[in-house]
Amino acid sequence: MSSINPASTTEHRPDESQAWEIGRGVHGDPFAVLGRFSTQGGAIVRVYRPGAEGAAVIDGSGKELGPLEPFGPEGFYSGFVPGLSAGDPYRLRYVHGGETWEEEDPYRFGPILGEQDLHLIAEGNHYKLYEKLGAHPKHMDGVEGTSFAVWAPNARRVSVVGNFNSWDGRRAVMRRRHECGVWELFIPHIGKGEVYKYEVIGADGTMQPLKADPVGFYQEQAPSTASIVSGLVEHDWKDQDFQSHAADWQDREKPVSIYEVHLGSWQRGPDNTFLTYEELAEKLAAYVNEMGFSHVELMPISEHPFYGSWGYQPIGMYAPTSRYGSPEEFAGFVDLMHQKGIGVLVDWVPGHFPVDTHGPGQFDGQAIYEHPNPNRGFHKDWNTLIYDYGRPEVKNYLVANGLYWLDRFHVDGLRIDAVASMLYLDYSRNHGEWEPNIHGGRENLEAIAFLKDTNERVGEYFPKATTHAEESTAFPDVSRPTYAGGLGFHFKWNMGWMHDTLHYMQEDPINRRYHHHHMTFGMVYAYSENFVLPISHDEVVYGKGSMLNKMPGDEWQKFANLRAYYGFMWTHPGKKLLFMGQEFGQWREWNHDQSLDWHLLDEGEGRHEGLRQLVRDLNTAYREIPALHELDCDPAGFEWVDTANNEQSVLAYARKDREGRTVLVVCNFTPVPRHEYRVGVSKPGFWAERLNTDAEVYGGSNVGNMGGKEAEEHSVHGRPYSVSLSLPPLATIVLVHEGEA
Repeated sequence: MSSINPASTTEHRPDESQAWEIGRGVHGDPFAVLGRFSTQGGAIVRVYRPGAEGAAVIDGSGKELGPLEPFGPEGFYSGFVPGLSAGDPYRLRYVHGGETWEEEDPYRFGPILGEQDLHLIAEGNHYKLYEKLGAHPKHMDGVEGTSFAVWAPNARRVSVVGNFNSWDGRRAVMRRRHECGVWELFIPHIGKGEVYKYEVIGADGTMQPLKADPVGFYQEQAPSTASIVSGLVEHDWKDQDFQSHAADWQDREKPVSIYEVHLGSWQRGPDNTFLTYEELAEKLAAYVNEMGFSHVELMPISEHPFYGSWGYQPIGMYAPTSRYGSPEEFAGFVDLMHQKGIGVLVDWVPGHFPVDTHGPGQFDGQAIYEHPNPNRGFHKDWNTLIYDYGRPEVKNYLVANGLYWLDRFHVDGLRIDAVASMLYLDYSRNHGEWEPNIHGGRENLEAIAFLKDTNERVGEYFPKATTHAEESTAFPDVSRPTYAGGLGFHFKWNMGWMHDTLHYMQEDPINRRYHHHHMTFGMVYAYSENFVLPISHDEVVYGKGSMLNKMPGDEWQKFANLRAYYGFMWTHPGKKLLFMGQEFGQWREWNHDQSLDWHLLDEGEGRHEGLRQLVRDLNTAYREIPALHELDCDPAGFEWVDTANNEQSVLAYARKDREGRTVLVVCNFTPVPRHEYRVGVSKPGFWAERLNTDAEVYGGSNVGNMGGKEAEEHSVHGRPYSVSLSLPPLATIVLVHEGEA
């Protein structure tokens, strides 16, 4: 240590060029210049506070320990403070225009990230990344404030800006942790509710547009784009009873019936205002319970700047959208759903993000979140950026984000959007617009590794949760474990079944004889994956028409067709998913800017209400009859009885449970009632008609079988017995062997 006493010299001053770099806001290592530096007999203190006309160091009681003298740019002060030792708390007193005020010195506080954090972030294996990055209200050295940490490895300088420092990027320049490219700073007396962004200077010296926090937990409502200090949710959970049996939903033998919901348009308040998370929870939980669905699936609730993207172009991956309330209120939403026995799935979008300037794109002046090669980093279809799955820090960011929703908000599963767009390098690209992988193939090996890793980490840290893939191709083994060579999802959406069967149902019944295979082909591959049968929002937008309007015929036939189709869907192998509004037959396409047409339940000669009651009763039957759900993913649970009657457009099949109990399903997809229609059964006795989609209570013509039929020793369809049935027009009937269900 030098024996020179700084009190009697100018040794406390830094190199003047560094002072001016601080003043211009281009110095990338402020902790090397500002703060406290212990020396002989005391400490050197340097501060930068634009607008101050004088500065001094004081102790906790307000006693002045030493004045600081101006040096270099306006607002820069430096001086020797005798007796101030390392670790001694101190404050700063400033003066301007005869007024004085006191502040803490953010540059006297130590690092935020520990050695283990630095190591894991650099490796890309910090699965609780959200506990370190982002904005966290906390105490440091007895001082209340907020710690900020953000990844920007190529930046020359990163600052936190907000109302608290007049959005002046010179005043809260962060400390760079070279080990992992993260910048951090503890800012005293900043608490919950403060808005902030990051001001970033790239490696080439170019100032970037102000950036929202990629690990921000709360954001302003659009069109505003700043992040809001909130910290991690600390909710007083009351869902312990639900959590105790949550693992049941992983069981492929359980009845999983999902109600897909867009929170902003399921119901709205007066003057078309959004309902809050709290209001939605109360109303939605009661409705979903009444309807018998086991789960709700929320279209993406991660913050998204463009409401018309429905959440599928998110920027705030860690922030529940503030359109309906705070993160704490979203936690309350999930908690209440759980208390009512309802599982919560969330749509998760790790496939791409929008190009909005406040987002992660070109975050530090270079492509760090997105792949730098446009052939791999840009979606032409959606004008969005694609994550660089091969970069460890990006993979870590995304995997940790999936775990975050399961951890902090207790959601029960992730439905991963647009998986096909992630799996293939040539997805929606012409020849010459994509480059093969290292093996010469079209598969995106890095994205595949990311998906596997996500599913493995979910299984490791949240073994009760499920993951669902929206995957529209024949990519193999999507829902097989990774140890068996699969991607590791629990379930996959059956897009092929949906497209084929909807194509059939849109045909005029007179032509259905030529398309019979569309209703049977799904069974060829039904057990290649663990399937969910989805009628999602994608089928009722962009001119596709509502489910009801897809159906041919007059109004009566449209309803009858849809009832028959739902009967077929709920009795077909596979878990169920239905988008909101389709359970009561909304006429118009879904419009995200207004509520569903709930008034229809009081109109239309009761047909809308009848359809709603049918869906409720289908859920009840699906839940209560093991043969309809227990072997959804096992070929032992299904048997065709009659697939050959394409001329009359009739299908018959049996569903079975592990005990061998059998349910007979017969579908008549023409408007012609068929009496004395004989169907083969394997057992004698009475076959009770458990459900008939043509029942009067559902709005049908009430053609049926008077409660059921006795089997006769009359061999049909290769079975020793048969029942002679009346098949209602455009209807599905379900018969249960008496005493078995």
